[in-house]
Amino acid sequence: MEFMLVLLVIGVLLIISASVRIIPEYQRAIVFRLGRALSQPKGPGIIFLIPGVDRVEARVSTRVVTMDIDPQDVITRDNISLKVNAVVYFKVVDSMRAIINVENYLYATAQLSQTHLRSVLGEHSLDELLAEREKINLHLQRILDQNTDSWGIKVVAVEVKHVDLPPDQQRAMARQAEAERERRAKVIAAEGELQAAQTLRSAADLLSNNYTALQLRYLQTMADMSTSNNAKTIFFPLPIDLLEAFQNMRPKKE
Repeated sequence: MEFMLVLLVIGVLLIISASVRIIPEYQRAIVFRLGRALSQPKGPGIIFLIPGVDRVEARVSTRVVTMDIDPQDVITRDNISLKVNAVVYFKVVDSMRAIINVENYLYATAQLSQTHLRSVLGEHSLDELLAEREKINLHLQRILDQNTDSWGIKVVAVEVKHVDLPPDQQRAMARQAEAERERRAKVIAAEGELQAAQTLRSAADLLSNNYTALQLRYLQTMADMSTSNNAKTIFFPLPIDLLEAFQNMRPKKE
């Protein structure tokens, strides 16, 4: 009698263990009953199964998945060969479709991302790829999201991480950047010379039109030369009126 009671207790415990599952908050359980999927995924929390009839086919995570895309060989629109890798952020929004409509949604999403990464980047030139990366990321995200919608997957973001340029292209870009820096330096120097010339011309016009200012400048020059450390320089002040007399003696152009 006691042996039968022990067997009964063990049988009840086995039935309970086979019929009860605990699903975490970030997962959903896809349950098949006699080979047919139930209408809705189970969980989170405690779920009850019919032993021998119900079977948990899969547990699907509803968290955002971060997937690295291996470096892909890409030929840009201007015929430059590159190696580009990216990262895709996505999550499952319909657990039932992610299990029923595709065999392995992780593998399928990775392959789809690789294919579209090569095709989309091949439509752009190297300059566009380097300068308009945010725009390209949004384009990739929209394309992948449309293609994975039937799998119950939402692509949150796509980021092109690294663009590996060939060595000859790196040298060419370095020479281009150096030439651009030299061009900017020459433009800045030319602008500085132009501003200095304009300032000197304004000062000359001011002095030529103002006799008092011209005399003050003359006296200032005399003072600067008299305080010079060069002892061999001898300065003889010349009245500015005398210079003006010589200037008036010049023949006037008809």
